[in-house]
Amino acid sequence: MGSNENSMEANEVNSDNEFLDDKDDSALEAGIAISRGYRTEKEDNKYEVLTIEELGRHQREIIDEVNNILKLSPTIVRILLNYFKWDKEKLLEKYFEVNIEEFFRCINMTNLFIKLSSNKKQNVLKDKDSAEECKICFSNMPSDLMMALECGHSFCLMCWREYVRTKIVDGGLDPLIVCAAHYCGVLMDDITVIELLDDQDVRLRYWQFITNKFVQCNELIRWCPSPNCTYAVKVIYGETRFVRCKCGHEFCFMCNNDCHDPVKCHWLKKWLEWNYEDSQNRYWLANNTKPCPKCKVQIEKNGGCNVMNCRNCSQQFCWVCMNDHGHASCNRYIEGPGVPDRSASSLTRYLHYHNRYVNHMRSLKYENNLYLTIKEQLREFRQEDVSYVDIEFLKHAVTVLCHCRRTLMYTYVFAYYLRNNNQSMIFENNQTDLEIATESLSDYLERRVILETLTKVKSDVLDKYRYCETRCELLLHHVHEGYENDTWEYIE
Repeated sequence: MGSNENSMEANEVNSDNEFLDDKDDSALEAGIAISRGYRTEKEDNKYEVLTIEELGRHQREIIDEVNNILKLSPTIVRILLNYFKWDKEKLLEKYFEVNIEEFFRCINMTNLFIKLSSNKKQNVLKDKDSAEECKICFSNMPSDLMMALECGHSFCLMCWREYVRTKIVDGGLDPLIVCAAHYCGVLMDDITVIELLDDQDVRLRYWQFITNKFVQCNELIRWCPSPNCTYAVKVIYGETRFVRCKCGHEFCFMCNNDCHDPVKCHWLKKWLEWNYEDSQNRYWLANNTKPCPKCKVQIEKNGGCNVMNCRNCSQQFCWVCMNDHGHASCNRYIEGPGVPDRSASSLTRYLHYHNRYVNHMRSLKYENNLYLTIKEQLREFRQEDVSYVDIEFLKHAVTVLCHCRRTLMYTYVFAYYLRNNNQSMIFENNQTDLEIATESLSDYLERRVILETLTKVKSDVLDKYRYCETRCELLLHHVHEGYENDTWEYIE
């Protein structure tokens, strides 16, 4: 499966905001809250969604809180917090464990904090008629047009401005700006950087760098991965998994993938990497090779003879029926129960789960188009003077359908790594029940909803999507109960 298919389901359910006409926006927002209530109760107290302005205020609050104790410049505190992943308790603990010089030496930041008796303000006291030579452009400039940081390296303001602008525009994504002198690492504080910049766009870019670094280093904050979304999600506890942005996108806070309940992040990562790297190889192997009946090594038939000799274990067998060489029953059809190979390396087993995973992914894509179908149906009902409150259940039904479909998709990733035991049998039964319920709801919404009256539709749809919700909750409850009790056994 290619990378496009891996991410195909990423943003498909985000068409909610086009569900009704503009005049129904307020009703739509209420409908979204109702339709996603099964997540709201569980997640709302664990995280909050922040705008860029709110992120900036939150960052300044943490800096001020720490700086009230350390009494350093805000820029230095910001860099220290970046180093300690914005864990202020850890920063304060390490800061007071040893002396200041030893603290900065341990984190390789000594050069940033040189303290001299003079500072950059000293040049204001000089005679304005005196001239200094800029060590960058070698021009003689009046002292009031020269500037030096705490290290004492003095350059003209024009060179400083061009240096700072170049560092921001062409210097990559690191907002750390140090002295322009060669091999000098003394830090330039944020206020000085902003004062030197006369281009508002470059100033904005610098603050964006600082904000991005804040989110990147903070283990409790992530950008929403939805394209063109500018919100960030801040969690209270690091173990929070599934969150929902204000843009409507739901994702896993731990790994930044789409919500993938019930499979854990590390298993999903392994699955996606394996699919992306080797899916074409596996399809070729499935169509052109067979496993040795003894050692299970995949063998390609490269000649006309059907008697195969495995080079790995020297086993001889028939290519047609896979029995030992010398048998006399290759032409006969013999019924009998097969013994499935539960090894995680089994190609047949992998394809079983992979094909069903891809099938549900494609179904999810198609079923998101139901939002458009239901939108047309709502217009017809509205012509009969039916209020939005009376018909919003249809939108909720599609949301539940997509949620159940996505859950089913990831159940096959979970099942692929699951060892066969009593608990896995219960899981597969729950999976079957959810699959049947989901297909029934999908069939009704796709084919029958346009043929029924509103009263009949409402009764049937409510019954079907509530049953789907119940089956989905039972399956997820059983899986998470197994996580808590450590009852799941995996095939490594």
